[in-house]
Amino acid sequence: MATTTPSLPTLETLGRDLLFVAAWRRALSLAMPFLLAALFFVLVGRGAWIPALACPVLFTFLTYGSISHDLVHRNLGLPYWLNEILLTSIELLAVRSGHAYRAVHLHHHAHFPAADDVEGSAARMPLWRALIEGIGLQGRLWFFAMRRRGRHRPWAIAECIASTSLVAASLAAMPYTLAPIAWVVLMIMGSWIFPFITAYLPHDATGETDLTQTKLFRGKVLSVVALEHLYHLEHHLYTAVPHHNWPELARRLDPFFERAGLKPIKLWF
Repeated sequence: MATTTPSLPTLETLGRDLLFVAAWRRALSLAMPFLLAALFFVLVGRGAWIPALACPVLFTFLTYGSISHDLVHRNLGLPYWLNEILLTSIELLAVRSGHAYRAVHLHHHAHFPAADDVEGSAARMPLWRALIEGIGLQGRLWFFAMRRRGRHRPWAIAECIASTSLVAASLAAMPYTLAPIAWVVLMIMGSWIFPFITAYLPHDATGETDLTQTKLFRGKVLSVVALEHLYHLEHHLYTAVPHHNWPELARRLDPFFERAGLKPIKLWF
């Protein structure tokens, strides 16, 4: 007997409390990128290069995948002006354009797996190609954003100028300290993994519906490895929910996913 896919639950059914983030958690999240950047320079100043390397790694993971991501979707309940300044500031620390990121990311949500989906293009590539897709990605994102009209363009232009100035200043400081150029290089190299992590792994370009174009991940091992960030399907279905509440959103959606016949991907357990 044929079965039909159940209707997606509304946010009201799941609970609008999923949109709420405690003020202290929101403040801590927004402060974390600045604290990690500052800690990097403090540790380097003390000659502790090895522990300092953990700062850009954690910074890259937390910003593009969750903190900046929430600012892109404007789902933290911040005033418009503050949201935009934070998006610019945090992504600028990573030598990236926050508003180009927004233009490309929102297009990805609306058009995956279309040929002009720059962010999701790695999902259509073989593994080796996805692994090198990140080289030059930030430039491609910026040019994509520039080809589209919108309020993001003046911001993205200013962010491009600021990023270029940041790189130039880091190069100029090399005779005196290697810390700034080290941070810049690590940030640029860190962004090279984005297509593999955010497109190749979580997406299935052959999927025919919203439920099959993004993979469902579960299990304690993956939760620990991904620091509770492997909820890409849940995010695509409910973009208004901030990353702090993705685990709870996933828990509430599990009965729906089971009725829909989705099989989660697990790593051992």
